[in-house]
Amino acid sequence: MGEGARARVGFIGLGRMGHGMAGRLLDAGFDVAVWNRSKAKADDLIRRGARWADSPAEAARDARAILTMVADDAASQTVWLGPEGAATTAPTGALAIECSTVSHQHALDMAAAVRARGLVYIDCPVTGLPDAAARGELTLLIGAEPADLDQARPFLTPLSQTIRHFGAVGAGTVYKLINNLMGAIQIAGIAEGIAIAEQAGLDMALVREALLGSVVASPQVLRHAPRMIARDFSNATFTAALRHKDAVYAVQLAETLVPHLPLSRAAVDAYEKAVAAAPDEDEGRLIEFLSDGPRL
Repeated sequence: MGEGARARVGFIGLGRMGHGMAGRLLDAGFDVAVWNRSKAKADDLIRRGARWADSPAEAARDARAILTMVADDAASQTVWLGPEGAATTAPTGALAIECSTVSHQHALDMAAAVRARGLVYIDCPVTGLPDAAARGELTLLIGAEPADLDQARPFLTPLSQTIRHFGAVGAGTVYKLINNLMGAIQIAGIAEGIAIAEQAGLDMALVREALLGSVVASPQVLRHAPRMIARDFSNATFTAALRHKDAVYAVQLAETLVPHLPLSRAAVDAYEKAVAAAPDEDEGRLIEFLSDGPRL
């Protein structure tokens, strides 16, 4: 490895995705310092050799690369630029790799802010579920200068078998927001279709079989339709609040580019209802807000 197996890395944010990603960097031989709001989520990583940092600033100290995987713009702002933010201690030339899904404007603003402090900013949102993160099978959606991406590759390859470079900083975030907005529209459509079938009194076991073998059986249908029909949300991987946040960021960007977005706005409205009722529950529970009504 060009960077050396013991190059120092800071990893900030150990949620469902970040935990597995930090583990992959440990397995690749990096000297990984981790920070999370709740230290308990770092306990097993510490047992595997990670160093606990008391703040994002401490995680970034002497690091060649700092990766963040946090919830939203506000969290990103805090962990990078807050009083104990990573940018306050990261050495000049360090790679600031934002893996969080943030708004497009935030990515541009953050790039300018950390560059002013001598850091190299790369927006690197990801697609894939937590089990893919733990296996190093995410897809990385990159916005970066080519030379900066080349510097970052040793830190990215343990995370992913697929790196898609969309262009300059911000471009990876643009694609990620499009991807998650389309997901929100599809999942809301799945919920509505299943609710209609239920209210019409169809045999839902047969509906499930027909959907999974039909031309509409996208990966979202394959994943969500059985769970919605069974009302089994025990293995939550993405919450209503996160999907709503991503859709809002996407629409904010899209409205500067495309004047009419009725499906996108409808998806945001649908997720607003889910967030109001159960923000931290699985996004598939959207079906529960559609299923009450008169049956045929």
